[in-house]
Amino acid sequence: MNIIEYKKIVDKHTKKDKKDRNYVKAFMSGGLLGFISQLIFIIFTSVFKFSEHSVSSYISLSIIGIASFLTALGIFDKIILKARSGLIIPTTGFAHSVTSSAIDYKKEGFINGIGSNVFHLAGSVILYSIVASFILAIVRMVILA
Repeated sequence: MNIIEYKKIVDKHTKKDKKDRNYVKAFMSGGLLGFISQLIFIIFTSVFKFSEHSVSSYISLSIIGIASFLTALGIFDKIILKARSGLIIPTTGFAHSVTSSAIDYKKEGFINGIGSNVFHLAGSVILYSIVASFILAIVRMVILA
């Protein structure tokens, strides 16, 4: 059996991913996240009387807290399997990765476990976002100077 025949057999038995359905799921779950964020905005501005300018920080903190809490309960993983990238790409995905790392290493203690591994998955996101923002700030300075 050569490589081409082998690839044909593998392709025949590999489960095909339904991309169109995944796009719709990601769009709908991302839209639902936006809807929930808007509800939090309305609650903070009307019930708690926060100014519209300060509410964005509270919305981010609320979404991060909800995602972390659901991750700690083991519910967020099940939601992600259904929602796909609509929830894993935004802030909720970052909160999920940090919380998952903390939960995975809690047996090893606060310093060696949680402290040294909490950004295990999210560290690359932090690193490359800082590098990208630095480069973009330099580009902006050059263009506007």
